[in-house]
Amino acid sequence: MMIKKRLTLLLLLFSLGVQAQLEHEMTPYTWPADEKVLQKLEEWQDLKFGLLMHWGAYSQWGIVESWSICPEDYGWCERKKGSDPGNYFTYKKEYENLQLTFNPVGFEPERWANAARNAGMKYVVFTTKHHDGFCMFDSKYTSYKVTSPACPFHVNPRANLALEIFNAFRAKGLWAGAYFSKPDWHSEYYWDPVFPPLDRNVNYDPETYPEKWEKFVEFTHNQILELMTDYGKIDILWLDGGWVSKKSPEQVRNSYAGKAGEARGGFLRSRTVNQDIRMDELAAKAREKQPGLIVVDRAVEGPNQNYLTPENTVPEKMLPYPWESCIIAGGGWSWVPDARFMTPRQAIHLLIDIVAKGGNLLYNIAPGPDGKWPEGAYTLLEAMGNWIQVNGKAIYATRAMAPYKSGNICFTRTKDSKTVFAFYLPGKEENALPEEVSIEGFTPAEGARVSLLGAKESLKWKKTSEGCRISIPASLRNNLPCREAWTFAFTVK
Repeated sequence: MMIKKRLTLLLLLFSLGVQAQLEHEMTPYTWPADEKVLQKLEEWQDLKFGLLMHWGAYSQWGIVESWSICPEDYGWCERKKGSDPGNYFTYKKEYENLQLTFNPVGFEPERWANAARNAGMKYVVFTTKHHDGFCMFDSKYTSYKVTSPACPFHVNPRANLALEIFNAFRAKGLWAGAYFSKPDWHSEYYWDPVFPPLDRNVNYDPETYPEKWEKFVEFTHNQILELMTDYGKIDILWLDGGWVSKKSPEQVRNSYAGKAGEARGGFLRSRTVNQDIRMDELAAKAREKQPGLIVVDRAVEGPNQNYLTPENTVPEKMLPYPWESCIIAGGGWSWVPDARFMTPRQAIHLLIDIVAKGGNLLYNIAPGPDGKWPEGAYTLLEAMGNWIQVNGKAIYATRAMAPYKSGNICFTRTKDSKTVFAFYLPGKEENALPEEVSIEGFTPAEGARVSLLGAKESLKWKKTSEGCRISIPASLRNNLPCREAWTFAFTVK
């Protein structure tokens, strides 16, 4: 059954003339063998639009999540807050003490969920734990969490933030996804206090200290199984920190030979360390609790990366496997003061571009330290929702087709291929359709009906040597059903 499905997909892609690439080259992908997961992935590919939220105690400083306590020499690890940012150990202590003042009393997950649903989002992925190890859920395996007596928010009846968020979004009909960091820079079994941290990796050799590493593996499995057991239906387990994975001896040797790491100013940026967290076992245990669970072991080639996640970028072409671009809507991954959000046109064109290439958009909006979203996020999502109300047929449950784009026209199709949608993406100063729209690279079938989504009348069209040309009457051009982009539907009877 699995082979048949894969061959069918490959034949379809060949017939469409698809040449896929992620960034510069094709990324390897392994199709799941579990039929329930395959069905879930098919359903997930119909959803197209989701919400990602990075949130933690670090939001009080308005800095990038976690990375400032990592001793690597990258710009995003730069330390600017605290009483003595030049002293790493003082900084790390003050960073971790942000737990003592985290009190997001303005927490309003129902408003978030309502805005997300009205915008057309179909699933949420929430950071239950980032690399710093601070849990936004009530884990019994650590005291470094929002529900700890050390955190002032623990007295709030909604202190178990992850549970409240999942419940609020599920109540609006959205899928629930749990972001979880495999590395944990607070855990004594990952960054052993006996040794200073060297980089993002475990700060000891797991092969030299196998008992210590086994404790970390058990700790990680236990926390994930908590999320799979006590937090209702979870549809996606979104695992970050791809460097925590099984490595071959050759990969490790090459790293220490300088082939996989880089140095700048005397600081080692990153090594390759064998960190076998037994992902096959973990995925199987999680699916015992959540059958059909989509597991996203990011950046780790193999059967546990059920879909790929290009970060803050969009592939240049269609990809022949499930994928999702995670993109910042405004500001940063985590909350920053005075965040500037995309314009509705930028956001809508981004969504169209991704969907036309067969992907999903996971749009990141970061709550602030008070537990509120910036008002600009609501304004943007409202505009996106207004557009999707008119054009949703061309977004949801569609699939890519060649050519995915021709000039300023993007394409999608229904899964039965009986309807092809062509999105007209206007230029920066363009606010209406022209009298005629020429489409190259696509010729409708004889007798096809052409209409503009949101309008009732059929439009006149004719074939050209390059494709087709559609005539737009003045009555429609003066009364367009939406803004930012318009969608033509070509339907075969």
